[in-house]
Amino acid sequence: MTVTIQPSEISGILNAPASKSSMQRACALALLNDGETTIINPGKSNDDLAAQDIIQKLGAMITKKENGDLCVRGFGLKHVQEVGGQINCGESGLGIRMFAPIVALSSKEIIINGEGSLLNRPMNFFDEVFPQLGISVQTNNGKLPMKIKGPLQPKDIIIDGSLSSQFLTGLLFAYAKAATKRVRITVNNLKSKPYIDLSLQMLKHFGYEVENNNYESFTIIPINGSTDKRINEFTYTVEGDWSGAAFLLVAGVIAGTITVKGLDVFSEQADKAILQPLMDCGAFVSIEENQITVSSPLGKRCKAFHFNATDCPDLFPPLVALAAHCDGISVIEGVGRLAHKESDRAITLQEEFKKMGVEISMHDDLMMITGGAELKAAIVHSHHDHRIAMACAVAGVRSPYATIITDAYAVKKSYPDFYQDLKFLGVNLEIGESGFNDAFNQS
Repeated sequence: MTVTIQPSEISGILNAPASKSSMQRACALALLNDGETTIINPGKSNDDLAAQDIIQKLGAMITKKENGDLCVRGFGLKHVQEVGGQINCGESGLGIRMFAPIVALSSKEIIINGEGSLLNRPMNFFDEVFPQLGISVQTNNGKLPMKIKGPLQPKDIIIDGSLSSQFLTGLLFAYAKAATKRVRITVNNLKSKPYIDLSLQMLKHFGYEVENNNYESFTIIPINGSTDKRINEFTYTVEGDWSGAAFLLVAGVIAGTITVKGLDVFSEQADKAILQPLMDCGAFVSIEENQITVSSPLGKRCKAFHFNATDCPDLFPPLVALAAHCDGISVIEGVGRLAHKESDRAITLQEEFKKMGVEISMHDDLMMITGGAELKAAIVHSHHDHRIAMACAVAGVRSPYATIITDAYAVKKSYPDFYQDLKFLGVNLEIGESGFNDAFNQS
């Protein structure tokens, strides 16, 4: 599937997509809850649907209400401990890393698989950690599929947090449910701390207690563990997604004026940090309760910026699109966090933006983007990576020529309505194979 982006001026008001970070965590906690959980504003991305499928295979019952809310009936720890079979995490990195420790609560053998790029992501963490917790684990040379058999026995443990905080989230969820005494998880070199803040916030919402010892260790207090016999009812509202909204906000800065509703500036989501580089580049940014308005600098171009994305690596793609339209060399720190995404994003961004005439270089942990020049007509490829597709689309909105994105529907992984939302804002785009050559030749 291709999408052709034509030069456009944009404006409008729209709602942010639902956060898949919040949605997938809510699904996991609803599964572990012995009672009903109502999820308001549920996400519908491929990753969200994969999470729903997983919890159903692990025994939860899901019904969709007329207003779109989801009602999830979980049956608690005892039920999860008796479930076997297979689950598929789709292409969700969070899904595999978070649900694997939860699946490991079971005393039955379970096979965990995935699709697409997830099949190539490293799973060595589980090979190293699970045996310490009484879990039998077998991977395919550190890759999926993975066969595990528990039950997980919570105990004091030391883990490496340098690759992803998602492993820690999964352990925190499993420990919080199964612990019958105080236990501690010590973490070395923890990355993406804001995502752990989100996990801790949601654990508290669902009645668990975890002490954060300056992000160096986490103590789980067995309040709602295996001895708890209460039936719990919870309601959780999925936040607007700062990760997806970042692309919309960048589009507004480089090509018009837009307002994005449903964004909480007090959210624990790491990607709310997008506001800082937007302000640093000279854009107009208005922050109100539950909405953000952005627009291009009045009568001038955006200027280069310097931003540390180590704790929010998903901001690299939208920030590269922004930097392409800023005068000068913008610098983004944290390149080392990009290797194990849906693609090797540092290399992919370098390759695809070069086709549009944007020079990107890497030095140690820094990415340097030379912006300000007129973008070229280009045919770019998403590399099956949703954020690469969205970054190219946003950059193309302000190009004077057509930008054609192949494998453009990779966006379904996180933001299935992305192109429809761009059209709503006034972006002139065409979906499908028709017009492919004509659009490119016009440039």
